[in-house]
Amino acid sequence: MKRSILVVIPTLNEARTIEGVIASLLADPPRDARLDLVVADGGSGDGTQAIVERIAAARANVRLLHNPRRLQSAAVNLAARQFGAGAELLVRCDAHAIYPTGFLSRLVEAIDRTGADAVVVPMDSTGDRCVQRAVAWVSDTLIGSGGSAHRGGRRSGYVDHGHHAAFRMQSFLRAGGYDETYTHNEDAELDCRQRALGSRIWLDSDIRLAYHPRATLGALWKQYFNYGRGRSRTVRRHPGSWRPRQLAVPANLALGLVALAVSPLLPAALVLPGAYLGALAWISVWIALRQRSTCGLLAGPAAFVMHNAWALGFFNGLITVREKPWSVEAAEPLVLAPATSGSRA
Repeated sequence: MKRSILVVIPTLNEARTIEGVIASLLADPPRDARLDLVVADGGSGDGTQAIVERIAAARANVRLLHNPRRLQSAAVNLAARQFGAGAELLVRCDAHAIYPTGFLSRLVEAIDRTGADAVVVPMDSTGDRCVQRAVAWVSDTLIGSGGSAHRGGRRSGYVDHGHHAAFRMQSFLRAGGYDETYTHNEDAELDCRQRALGSRIWLDSDIRLAYHPRATLGALWKQYFNYGRGRSRTVRRHPGSWRPRQLAVPANLALGLVALAVSPLLPAALVLPGAYLGALAWISVWIALRQRSTCGLLAGPAAFVMHNAWALGFFNGLITVREKPWSVEAAEPLVLAPATSGSRA
């Protein structure tokens, strides 16, 4: 009997990329598997739905699903509830990523080989515009990502968290799926619940995807502010998920502001913010020389935006969002919808 794989792509105004993403995922499907691909759309107004409907008319295993909550977390949960019955594996994909040939087949092989409950993958940032290139280059450095394994990492192994790719459906359902109150950091929060319930997460460094970061510093600031706000919830809900590299970011901002405040009385305090800005200047020049591109000079400003937007979002979340610690006893599984004829939405 063929194993069943459910692939879910959350979308919202992804007309520019969605057709290519679907084509790449379906180009080399896993052997001896029944593959169902669901595009869960949050109400796109740019023609995304029309593109998916055209593809679905020609391919019986492609569906368009309306996602009234609009969030990615809600999109994946909804697709799992509607079409997860009988599926052994759930794969989450992003409409703005570039997937390698055989991506789905390699995920299946990895989950079978390791016996893991979930497989995560590294992201290699790329782009055509200067800010995108700068973000990509600095993200692969200690200053940019703090050594995060799924940001340019080259070593496979069991991890606490990574960029989501494949789940054993039962692990995803048992953990309750994504928390739909999260707009950002829902993936890390779910990983905490999965691990608390005994699931193991494998990072496969050989299965890599390319990701287009934000093209402007303003858009990058908004993104990382929301990341930090989401992480502030996760570390309070799951205190054991806190990592030193994450503590360093808000601590650096707080200490820098204190140093500026006391500098009129204690000028030596400016050493700390001066050292930070010096490190950013150094990384900008180093990357520009290494990449032989003046775009590298934006690496320091990009890192400054990522660090401080994240930190401000983190503090904002601490102040404005109440959160209680989660316990295994509070776990509630995600319940599948009653079986239907599987008609397209």
